Amino acid sequence: MALYWDWCECAEDIAGRKRLWLLTEKAGGRETIWARLLEALRDHYDDLGRIADDATRLGYEKASEILRTRMPTDISARSGDLGEILASELAEQNLGFRIPVKRLRFKDGRNMALRGDDFIGVVVDDNGQLRLLKGESKSRQQLAKTAITEAREALDRDDGRCTPESLLFVADRLLESPDADDQALGRALRDEVGQRALPPGRIDHMLFTLSGNAPPPSLKADLDASSGDRNQYSANLRIADHGDFINAVYVEAVKLGND
Repeated sequence: MALYWDWCECAEDIAGRKRLWLLTEKAGGRETIWARLLEALRDHYDDLGRIADDATRLGYEKASEILRTRMPTDISARSGDLGEILASELAEQNLGFRIPVKRLRFKDGRNMALRGDDFIGVVVDDNGQLRLLKGESKSRQQLAKTAITEAREALDRDDGRCTPESLLFVADRLLESPDADDQALGRALRDEVGQRALPPGRIDHMLFTLSGNAPPPSLKADLDASSGDRNQYSANLRIADHGDFINAVYVEAVKLGND
């Protein structure tokens, strides 16, 4: 369910192991991907099959109410959640990582921020070696250096490794899966928590920003100053009507049966 390349123009800057993406909406791009965007949002809060089952059993209106109770009502919470969702989609679509656990499904309060890494990506290469992606996202109407610095500090924490609590959360969810491959991956992640065996070169970092303004020079400066011993990805998605866009996404996403 690709979003970005039908939605956005991308200016890319690559220097060694560091990559910067500046994404801006194409004319008509939002309309092209709108239904896909709403589906992606729903999928991060609840299993699409369960939503469909709710609609079959209860009708669209009551199924919408169930979905609505999972989604935040607070403006700041919506902004933060949508940043995580769009970051996760970009990591899967463009970097080839799998985001195996959609953590927004596990919030214990819809307006509460989850602790730990914003998103964790995993991939196992042809040689059976594990690679991780540690990700942080920030969503701001006016993106400034402070938010970028906060995200970088979070990425560098724990020697640049995924925080043990976040990694165990993903591992435990995978071990609950009936799929044997998921269970094997869950065991590998638990082993990594205990052994801390992955070198920095197999733990990539991604800093994703969603903003109403053009990214400040500090975004590129931060990437330039980041550690060169791992792949570093930095991205900005500029949405000029940032607040109105976020509100519209959440309002429309709970209107089941219309798309």
